[in-house]
Amino acid sequence: IVIVLSLLRQALGLPQTPPNSVIVTLSICLTYFTMAPVLDEINRVALTPYMAEQIDTHEALERGEAPLRAFMIRQTRESDLRAVLEMARAPLPRNTDDIAMRHLAPAFLLSELKTAFQIGFVIFLPFLMIDLVVGAVLMSLGMIMVPPATVSLPLKLLLFILIDGWVLVSRALLNSYWT
Repeated sequence: IVIVLSLLRQALGLPQTPPNSVIVTLSICLTYFTMAPVLDEINRVALTPYMAEQIDTHEALERGEAPLRAFMIRQTRESDLRAVLEMARAPLPRNTDDIAMRHLAPAFLLSELKTAFQIGFVIFLPFLMIDLVVGAVLMSLGMIMVPPATVSLPLKLLLFILIDGWVLVSRALLNSYWT
């Protein structure tokens, strides 16, 4: 989520706005929103029984790992998992229960990075087109001394506001987890 929001900031042409603290805070909020069902399940099956001293630490960790594993497996591309297993020189698992967490975690992160850059690329394209059109128009008008960013920045901001860009980007990010 942080990567997509950072790419969005670059696509808009605003390298410092919104500031990193805002991007990270929004990322944390969207992550919490995405992970809430998993966290609720971990709380229900592991944390609450552990706090009530119904199960020991080892059992709580095992129970809490299951919902997290299920989420990570759903989000991990098979090709990324296969690549991690090849790098680790580990045999292919027979089923999802055989996937070690030390292999699943890096495969999950690789899948998340790929998804983030795919979403970032799609977000970048319309803003790149605005920059190209503005640059071409300024050149055809003979205004070579006017920096294209001076004209394209307000247009990109206007477009982003008119299409309700923050909501669209948030939906795209959340849909990448729920589909």
